[in-house]
Amino acid sequence: MQSDSIPFCKDYLKKHASYPVTILLDELGLMSHSKFPSPDVLNELTSRYHKQWTGPVFKGQSQFSEDEQRYYETIISEDGVVPTREQSWHDLFNALIWLQFPKTKSLLNELHISDIEAYGVNPRTARRNRITHFDECGVVLAIEEPRPSGVESLEVFLQQLATHEWEQVFLANRGRWHAEVTPYVFGHANLEMMLNPFIGLTGKWLAVSVPQGFSELDKWQQRAVLDDAMSARISALDAFQVTPLLKPLPLLGVPLWHSPQDAKFYQNKDYFRPLRQGSKPTKQLPLWV
Repeated sequence: MQSDSIPFCKDYLKKHASYPVTILLDELGLMSHSKFPSPDVLNELTSRYHKQWTGPVFKGQSQFSEDEQRYYETIISEDGVVPTREQSWHDLFNALIWLQFPKTKSLLNELHISDIEAYGVNPRTARRNRITHFDECGVVLAIEEPRPSGVESLEVFLQQLATHEWEQVFLANRGRWHAEVTPYVFGHANLEMMLNPFIGLTGKWLAVSVPQGFSELDKWQQRAVLDDAMSARISALDAFQVTPLLKPLPLLGVPLWHSPQDAKFYQNKDYFRPLRQGSKPTKQLPLWV
C-alpha cells in the first residue's frame, strides 16, 4: 500500500505499523488525533518539548507562492522554514525527526548548502547523495561507552554487524539491544515505509558513542545527548566525505521492531544477506580508538 493511501487512524496504525512508528506517535500524543497533524500542530510540539526551540518553523506547502522556485534546502537555510506538505506521511515524519534531533538536521542542511555553493544544485555530488541517504534512511545506534574491559566485546559486536553476521548480532547478542545499544530511526523515509513494513526493508546504520548511563535517561534526555553526539560524530567522520561509511541494517531484524523474530526468521538469506564478496570495510569502525 502506498503511504498516501494510509489513513491517520489509531486502529490501522496499531494493527499494521512497526513499533518505532507507533511508539513515537504515541509518545508525542499524536495517536489520539482524529485527523492528520497540521503544520500548526507540529509547531506546537516544538514549544511543548523544547524550552527554547532553535530549529525552523514548519510551513504548509499550500502557503507558499506558486512562483517560489528556490531549492528545498535553500528555503530552510534562508528563511528558517521547512516546506511541509499537508496530509503527507513523508513530511510528517521529516518534521518529527527535526523535533527530536534539531542540531543534526540543521547540520545536514548546512552541509547541503555548502555543497550547493561549491558545486551547484544539479547534478548532485556523491557527497550530497550520501547526506541525503542518511537523512532518508539512517538508523543511529547509540552505543554506551564501555569500561575498558568491555571495549573489545562491543567492537566485536559492531564488526559482526558490519560483516553481516546477523544471527550473532540479533540472536546471540539480543540482550545488548535497547540496553548497551539503543537504536533510533533517523531516516524519515524509513519511518514512512514502516507504516506498512515488508521483508526487504533496510536502513543504513551509523554508530555513535554516548556516555554510560544513557539507557537510563528518559527519552528526551536521550535525544538531547544523542543529538550532540551525532552532530559531533558526523563532523569527526569528515561530514560524509569519507567512504565507505554507512552499512545496511535489516530493520525488521532489530529486536522488538517486528514479530515473530525466531531463529528461522533470521535464516532468510534473501533478507538477511551475507556480506558481498569484495565489500570494503566501513570507515566508521573502530568506534573507540
